[in-house]
Amino acid sequence: MTTLPDTALARPRPASTALRPVLLYLAMAVLLVGTGVLMGWNYALTVINMGLISAIMALGVNLQWGFAGLFNIGIMGFLALGGLGAVLVSMPPVADAWAAGGLRTLAGLALGVLTVVAVVAVRGRMASGRAKTLAMIAVGVVGYLVTRAVLDPGVAAIEAVNSASTGYLGGMGLPVLLSWPVGGLLAAGAAWIIGKTALGLRSDYLAIATLGIAEIILAVLKNEDWLARGVKNVIGVPSPVPQEIVLQRDPAFVARAAEFGLDPVSASTLWVKLLYLGLFAVVLLVLLTLAQLALKSPWGRMMRAIRDNEDAAEAMGKDVTRRHLQIFILGSAICGVAGAMMVTLDGQLTPGSYTPLRYTFLIWVMVIVGGSGNNWGAVLGGFLIWWLWVIVEPLGNWLFGHIISVLPPGSGLAAHLHDASAHMRLLTMGVVLLLVLRFSPRGLLPER
Repeated sequence: MTTLPDTALARPRPASTALRPVLLYLAMAVLLVGTGVLMGWNYALTVINMGLISAIMALGVNLQWGFAGLFNIGIMGFLALGGLGAVLVSMPPVADAWAAGGLRTLAGLALGVLTVVAVVAVRGRMASGRAKTLAMIAVGVVGYLVTRAVLDPGVAAIEAVNSASTGYLGGMGLPVLLSWPVGGLLAAGAAWIIGKTALGLRSDYLAIATLGIAEIILAVLKNEDWLARGVKNVIGVPSPVPQEIVLQRDPAFVARAAEFGLDPVSASTLWVKLLYLGLFAVVLLVLLTLAQLALKSPWGRMMRAIRDNEDAAEAMGKDVTRRHLQIFILGSAICGVAGAMMVTLDGQLTPGSYTPLRYTFLIWVMVIVGGSGNNWGAVLGGFLIWWLWVIVEPLGNWLFGHIISVLPPGSGLAAHLHDASAHMRLLTMGVVLLLVLRFSPRGLLPER
């Protein structure tokens, strides 16, 4: 029997395949530079900063879907928890609210946690049967009633404190950069709870469960004003970089801006966005490096083996449910970090802005277009899809405006085109997704 040499077994990739990532990233860089040249660098830096955050979101989803095949469509819930982390860590505490009902509210929350622990203890220690079911119901109902009796007066007192401007407990007044890992921890904690209850479900049922739980998280943020002001929003989230107004009042900065021919307002805006770009780029590079190391490690190979054939992996002694829980928590934590970064960049938490279209569907398009299972592909998809999302509507307005200018007055087509530009984003996302699925089903940068 003839044995093939090692060189025949380990064939190098074709040059075109090896150059494909480089060429695609160069093309993306050209698009971003072109945006700066044609539409201004202020606008381009805004696009790049949100592109960096979108790439981190896509990286988190790629860990769950690309590594383990977990279909999570509750991404917006984890992003919202990350944003809540930014508020709880960085905003100053509201002393009057704490004095009015802070301790009582904390006591009510503690009773709620004890109720859950008691129900779990009864479930684990009693033998199966009607008595166990009745005991769990009794403990849960009594615990709920006691919790509400303690919690509700404290909440009412907090929300009554200057509700027009505060009406909530505030945060801890710590540096906002600390809120980024805290946002990841909040999302990871929620993922642990969800994973313990939902990861045993089939993929389609898991998707429904995660979407429903995400809606529950958003409902809590919108209605519990004592936590983060609900739909009244939290504004003025501290920034990790100098504020524009501070830079504009700095004589040294104004003089340096004049050397480059920039007025203080434009120079301060560009400098702040450049500082944000540096911070976000560092976070993305760290997470991408860790994801790449995980992908090439024995743990990463095990996760992909579980993804490809759960039955075979379980027969080899792998704890599939436990590994799924691990990757679900890690991916959700990354999304939580991205959510905290986004609230920091915006300077406000607006629970009403979290919608499935923007913060779930669009992120899934990023992963699918970029290349599921490829971390570099997820990052590329994050930049490309976000660039299309923000560029298409202005381009549509410009194109339709020129077409309308040559049409006769009162034309029905002109009225239709005038209203159609608002829908260009959705049309473009659909067309891009169809084209990629038709000509490159595994994404622009497929998994090797």
